[in-house]
Amino acid sequence: MQPQRKIVLIDDSATIRKLVGIALSRERYLVESFPDGIAAMRAFQQLDVRLPDLLILDIELPKMNGYEIARHVRAKSDWQSVPIIMISRHNGVVERLKARLAGAKIYLSKPFTTQKLLQAVQEATMTSGETASQQNLPHILYG
Repeated sequence: MQPQRKIVLIDDSATIRKLVGIALSRERYLVESFPDGIAAMRAFQQLDVRLPDLLILDIELPKMNGYEIARHVRAKSDWQSVPIIMISRHNGVVERLKARLAGAKIYLSKPFTTQKLLQAVQEATMTSGETASQQNLPHILYG
């Protein structure tokens, strides 16, 4: 049996943390959430922490914004392969470009549906050439 995929969520909205956590937990992901980048960075520095399979970052955070967090984790060699989804209430080209330059694989604008979230998570965590069935992830139907 494969271990649960671990997702780290950093968002200052308790509502978003709760809703995203519930949606992903239902799909058998292990979700660890933090209200800001500083709290997350402290947790990341612990020696026994397992690297996440995915990092979901809000852009507008107190103390340290999502772009800064992404650049910080991308600077660590062991974190370079961890995919990042950036989420924001802004949907402009500039924000999307800044997210991509900071290391994000996917940009998701708020508000988003559970279906869009799960699709983004699936896309972000798939390696090249891998399918959802090979990854033991649920198939998501769109229509």
